Amino acid sequence: MQLKKFDSINVVPFIDIMLVLLVIVLTTASFVARGIIPVDLSEGKSATKLTEQKIITITIKDNGKLFLDKILTTHKEIEEKLSTLKTTTPISINCDKNARFENFVKVIDILKLKNFTNLSIITKQK
Repeated sequence: MQLKKFDSINVVPFIDIMLVLLVIVLTTASFVARGIIPVDLSEGKSATKLTEQKIITITIKDNGKLFLDKILTTHKEIEEKLSTLKTTTPISINCDKNARFENFVKVIDILKLKNFTNLSIITKQK
């Protein structure tokens, strides 16, 4: 019994498999979480782009949950964290349009009591 000698390798099946894998990777990559808390923003005509400086972001979800820079928190914890910051620190409020207005007012009240002046409300542009 003698083995056949191969002069060339057929790479077409390998290319087919790689193309299928590429399609799978590209379709699933679009579903990977971006690390952003999903919020349905309100619209505003005067909306501008955010700058790339370090901004503290307070997120208010429609279910009432609060996040301070993507970390689940409470009003009291926000107040404690803000006590350690300068009053000129830029703070953005990212509030779901279906969130209770009471939660928004509580956050604004905390910021006002701590004398923060560099505030912005994140909206999406029309």
